[in-house]
Amino acid sequence: QVQFVESGGGLVQPGGSLRLSCAASGSIFSIGAMAWYRQAPGKQRELVAGITSGGASNYADSVRGRFTISRDNAKNTVYLQMNSLKPEDTAVYYCNAKISSKLRSWGQGTQVTVSS
Repeated sequence: QVQFVESGGGLVQPGGSLRLSCAASGSIFSIGAMAWYRQAPGKQRELVAGITSGGASNYADSVRGRFTISRDNAKNTVYLQMNSLKPEDTAVYYCNAKISSKLRSWGQGTQVTVSS
């Protein structure tokens, strides 16, 4: 069973940037499309960005133009570059398969807090 370890979160001021990493214990190429999700307090988990094995990406409207997802299949790692951060981006961020039928166990996530 592939496991995910997310890292790179922290406290950042509005307008700042963070780069999240998700290290998988096995092949992400075999999983296929990967995604970053986030869950804010009191809200449901939502998909933020997805990327296919070939590198095609898509984004939630709320982050398009500010976030960039990428992957390194050789390193079994998925990244999320987050720029122009807003307070409403505050959440715990997770990575996992994009396709629901391929979801693995959720990792612990990484906390992102955007506040002045």
